[in-house]
Amino acid sequence: MSGAAVSTFARFGTHDLAALIDLYESNYVRLMRLVPELTDMRGTVVSRVAGALDLYLTVDECFKYTTTLTLTYRFKDGECFAFEPNARLCVYHDVRAVEILSHCRRRRSRSVVPWRRGRMPEVERRWELNRFLRKWLRFCTHQGHLFLACTTSPAALDAPANFSGS
Repeated sequence: MSGAAVSTFARFGTHDLAALIDLYESNYVRLMRLVPELTDMRGTVVSRVAGALDLYLTVDECFKYTTTLTLTYRFKDGECFAFEPNARLCVYHDVRAVEILSHCRRRRSRSVVPWRRGRMPEVERRWELNRFLRKWLRFCTHQGHLFLACTTSPAALDAPANFSGS
């Protein structure tokens, strides 16, 4: 392993701002493996892999330096669909970083951690969210998901473009 890779993995053990930025950069690399043609993607597309859930990607906004997208699975829930984890991501192209803005997971209980000297609750929260994203992106690529113009198809008409799930 290179020295840079070792220091990056060592930093994932600490939850400071520098380690969080390393995590954003790691998420960018993983997202580019999953969606190498991100700048060419528009609308909602689906990646289908045998033996795995369909993975939906919607490009919500696309600008020169940033792209906002939603990545999720679609579950049949009675007569309607549930979209989970419904992760909304912001891609910063100029600095090659990806940050998760929000998501929806079934387990919603979360204890409130009181502020203590030396702790940064917002960094801890973002660390937790982006660590989830890192693991999930790795899982998706290991399953064989890949968003390329030649391998994806537009999402079915019954899938809402914004994945509101309501």
